[in-house]
Amino acid sequence: MNRATQKFNDILGTIGDTPIVRLNKLAPRHVSLYVKIEAFNPMGSVKDRLALGVIEDAERRGDLKPGQTVVEATSGNTGIGLAMVCAVKGYPLVVTMAENFSIERRKLMRFLGARVVLTPAALKGSGMLAKAVELAQTHGWFLCRQFENEANPDAHSRTTAQEILAAFAGERLDYFVTGFGTGGTLKGVARVLRAQRPETQIIVCEPDNSQLLGSGIPQPRHADRSPAGSHPNFRPHLMQGWSPDFIPRLTEDAVALKLIDRIVPVNGAQSLKLSRELAQQEGIFVGISAGATLSGALTVCEQARPGATVLCMLPDTGERYLSTPLFSEIPVDMTEEELAIARSTPNYRFDAPAAAPSPPPPDAPQAIAPDADAFVKRTITDPGQPVVMFALEWCEFCWSVRRMFAKHEIAYRSVDLDSVEYQKDNRGADIRAALSARTAVSTIPQIFIGGEFIGGCTDVFNAHKDGRLDALLEKHHVAYNRNVRVDAYSFLPSWLHPRA
Repeated sequence: MNRATQKFNDILGTIGDTPIVRLNKLAPRHVSLYVKIEAFNPMGSVKDRLALGVIEDAERRGDLKPGQTVVEATSGNTGIGLAMVCAVKGYPLVVTMAENFSIERRKLMRFLGARVVLTPAALKGSGMLAKAVELAQTHGWFLCRQFENEANPDAHSRTTAQEILAAFAGERLDYFVTGFGTGGTLKGVARVLRAQRPETQIIVCEPDNSQLLGSGIPQPRHADRSPAGSHPNFRPHLMQGWSPDFIPRLTEDAVALKLIDRIVPVNGAQSLKLSRELAQQEGIFVGISAGATLSGALTVCEQARPGATVLCMLPDTGERYLSTPLFSEIPVDMTEEELAIARSTPNYRFDAPAAAPSPPPPDAPQAIAPDADAFVKRTITDPGQPVVMFALEWCEFCWSVRRMFAKHEIAYRSVDLDSVEYQKDNRGADIRAALSARTAVSTIPQIFIGGEFIGGCTDVFNAHKDGRLDALLEKHHVAYNRNVRVDAYSFLPSWLHPRA
C-alpha cells in the first residue's frame, strides 16, 4: 500500500518501511549499489526501530510500568527515537550522553521532552553507560540496555530484514553492508539473511583507527557479561554512533554466530567526503556513519564480480551533525564564487550602496488615542511588573532580548503589538503611536524598567555591558541571576552581527 494514502493512529506507525534507492553516480558501473535510507524514519534514524521495539517489549513483559521513567545511554540517535516513543506513550525519559557528541542531538532530545545528563568525554561510551546503570539502580527507573537487549535485534529481524527480503525477492543480493553501534541492526538483519538468503555475504565496517572486531581481541567483561571498561584497541574516531569503546554484547553475538563474512576498516576523512558526495551527487542527505558505511560498500563494489548487487545501510540524516567536522568546510558567509555571482548584477548587494529612494512625503501628525496613551502609562508604571518590553512576535531583535532576559532569569512583561490580542480595532498600531509619541523613537522593541525608558535591543545590551542594567534592576527590586557572565550581543542571530 502507498504510505502516502495510509492513515496512522499515531506517529509510531510510520516507523520503518524506509526506501531502498540505487546510486547512479558514486557506484562503479559493473555493479548495482543500493542504499537503504533510514533517515526516512520519523526521527531521522534507524534507531527509531530499536526505540519502539525495546519499549513495547518491556510493556509486554511488564518490566515497564505506566508513568515509570525510562533511562538509557546513547550517542544521540537512540535517545532521539526513545524521546519520540516516550512522548507518545507518556513515559518520562532521562538520557545519559558523553559531552563530545553533537549539540544538535542534545537539543532534539530536550525539544521532545527528554532530560539529558552529560558525562565527561574522557570516560567515553562506557562512562555514559555506567551513569545510566547507576541512575536506574538508584531511582528504580527502567533501563533500556540497547547494547544487550534482545528486543533490539528482534525489531530488525521483524522489520528491517523483512523489508530487504521483500525488496529483493526474485533478484540477486550478493552483499549486505552495515556498520555497528549496538549490533542490533547487524544481528537482527544478518541472522534472517543467513537463514533465507545464505548466498548474501554480510559485510561489517568499523573505523580503521579503532578496529575492535578486526583486532581479534576479546572484549573484557564482568561476570554478568557487561563490559569491563574500554576495549584495548579503541581509539577516538569520527563516526558518531558507530563502534563505542567496547564491543556490545549483541555485536559479540553476531561474531559468535558466525554471521559476519568480512570486516572492512574505513577511513574517517573518506567517510566525511562520501557523506558530502552523497548529498551533492546523489541528493541524499545523511550523516557521518552513512558515509562510513558507503565507504565500506564501495570497497566491496570494487572487488565484486560484474553484475553483483550490493545493499548498504545509511543509518541517519545529516541535520544532527551541523556542529561536527562533517560541516566544517561548509561556509556560512558567501564564497568568492557566490560573491562574483552577486556582483554580476547591479542591485541588492552588500558591497554596493543601494540607489537612494525618493524621500517620502511628510507624515501627517497622527492623533494619539487617549485610551492607548493611558494603556502605555499604566503598563510602564505598574509596580507589580517593573520590566516591560513593547515588542513584535516575529522580530529577531525582540527575540534576542527575550533570550537575554531568560538567560538572566529576569521576569518581564511583553506587549506583543502584532499579536491577535492587539489586532482588534487596530489597537496595536494605536499603542505604538502613543509609545512613539512618548519616547520619540519609532523602532521596536522598546524596553522600560520602573517607568524609565532604556531603549531598544542594543541599548539594553549596552546597559548590561556597562552595569546600568544591573543597577536599575536592583533599584526596582527585580530579581535576576547575578552569576551569568555572557556577552549580551551573543544573543543576536549571526546574520544580525555587524559585518567585518
